[in-house]
Amino acid sequence: MYDIIIVGGGVIGCSIARTLSKYDKKIGLIEKNYEICQETTKANSAIVHGGYDCKPGSLKAKMNVKGNSMFPELSKDLDFTFNKIGSLVLAFSEDEMKTVEELYNRGIENKVQGLEIIDAKRVKEIEPKVSDQVVGALYCASAGVVDPFNLTYAMMENAMDNGVELFTETELIGLEKNHDGILVKTNNGDFQTKYVINAAGLYSDKIANMGGDYDFNIIPTKGVYRLFDKKKSDTINTVLFQTPTERGKGVLVTATYDGNTMIGPTSDKIGTVEDTTTESESLAIIDKLGKLSVPDLNPKNTIRVFTGVRAKPNTGDFMIYASKNMEGLVHCGGIESPGLVSAPAIAEYVEEILIENGMDTKKNPNYNPKRKGIVRISELSTEEKSEKIKENPAYGKIICRCETVSEGEIIEAIRRNAGAKTVDGVKRRVRAGMGRCQGGFCGPRVIEILARELNIDPTEVRKDLSGSKIVERHLKK
Repeated sequence: MYDIIIVGGGVIGCSIARTLSKYDKKIGLIEKNYEICQETTKANSAIVHGGYDCKPGSLKAKMNVKGNSMFPELSKDLDFTFNKIGSLVLAFSEDEMKTVEELYNRGIENKVQGLEIIDAKRVKEIEPKVSDQVVGALYCASAGVVDPFNLTYAMMENAMDNGVELFTETELIGLEKNHDGILVKTNNGDFQTKYVINAAGLYSDKIANMGGDYDFNIIPTKGVYRLFDKKKSDTINTVLFQTPTERGKGVLVTATYDGNTMIGPTSDKIGTVEDTTTESESLAIIDKLGKLSVPDLNPKNTIRVFTGVRAKPNTGDFMIYASKNMEGLVHCGGIESPGLVSAPAIAEYVEEILIENGMDTKKNPNYNPKRKGIVRISELSTEEKSEKIKENPAYGKIICRCETVSEGEIIEAIRRNAGAKTVDGVKRRVRAGMGRCQGGFCGPRVIEILARELNIDPTEVRKDLSGSKIVERHLKK
């Protein structure tokens, strides 16, 4: 018997798990994939938006602005990377400056902090690589970038430290109301619970349907990105948006949490949530639009292209509410951008809904809101490195040369709560394989370490999702 079952191991589900773990409750989180953070959360722009773009009065606006204000303290408590580098909405004509003024007024109405309209000279001071054609911009000092992977892992690790249970490869197949609450039916057995939180992302409308609610539909929308090597010629300082026009929002050019530059995304409606193909035509579009903002971007410096799919709702707003037809079921549907920055605020909003619907608030006496991240050997001083290696020699064995990642970091990434079980899971946690060679050098060693730590054969090690085995067979025993 559980008090709460959370469906979905993306940033929303994991944020909710962490927030609710402060209560004396038996809580489980079910995730259909092999690990958490394997769908929309792993492939997005990683922007902590200011909140000026959201429609005033919308749930998006409320969650965005509140979430933004939570990140400085949250990143300290949970020890993940958050860089408050600000953002610019660039205008290249006087007509576009009128749109910038509209965004400024909308931001003021939304109570966004750190907003100002600036001229071309100030734009170039903030970001020298911006096109000389720029006329002015909207500057938002409260915006930034975050490590979306370790934000999510930190939330789940902390939740598990506080007693939340994680069930991976556990897919919801049905909900049934009974006298004890809700029977959660999965491919790995059933869970009896008082409350169910639907944080299923791209599948949130399907889960809502299981509870008899048909208030929204998900329109899967994919976006293509290009990630650049850490070369000075491509490095920028902030987040660059283009002014929205009748033709669309353009694309962003952004610094990432670890110093790369990234451009994207496109916005293409697709027929299936599983479509993560990356087409050359889409790359050509983001290259062309990206150069409008930063003309010197060189696609030859690309180290990765990828596609993410976002859960765009047909309603235009986040759908967070208690089910109208199944008591105890709460939906978090249609969480598209700015969902990442909104995640901690959404978690508190769900908490409020549960309390309004009868959840008692007896506290977890052992609750600890803090978590320490994995030590990065590349960021230590010479003395600190020596001490760490003396403590654990595995930290002296460098596995990934591009990002200077040690065997000790990889082992810890695997052994932690909600630890890595795939090559990409290791990559997202400690950046082994995230550099210039994209795992060409360290990949075989990561497979070897995963096999050893998980006590499985190398042929069973996956790259990421189900069906992504890397080693087909042994050539010799």
